Amino acid sequence: MSMKLGFVVAEFNRDLTYQMELLGKEHAQFLGADVVEVILVPGVYDMPIAIKKLCSRDDIDAVVTLGMVIEGSTDHDEIVVQHASRKIMDLSLEFNKPVSFGVAGPGMTRMEAHQRVDYAKRAVESAVKLLKRL
Repeated sequence: MSMKLGFVVAEFNRDLTYQMELLGKEHAQFLGADVVEVILVPGVYDMPIAIKKLCSRDDIDAVVTLGMVIEGSTDHDEIVVQHASRKIMDLSLEFNKPVSFGVAGPGMTRMEAHQRVDYAKRAVESAVKLLKRL
């Protein structure tokens, strides 16, 4: 089974999301999946429109989201993740395609974010497992 993945990667905290992108691509290859498109978006909140674009393509079987939402001095991080995650789930159901949630946060420090870069592998694995099982 040839599995074609699309990645949506947040540019915010790009030093971390770049590492996530590289790890995700490497893990996809290890699992026998091809990453056919990567769309960079400004931040996690901006992901849904790019996910929708990828989900509407016939040559993409699943979408992997990658992002880091680091805690600030307000509740902004919680609002971003709550609303983005809900819409991401909605898009998965709307298009009947796996859309994995590889976004770390909210409520984490920059140090914790560095420790969670490998969440990218989990997100890729989730998309691939779901594709195989559906």
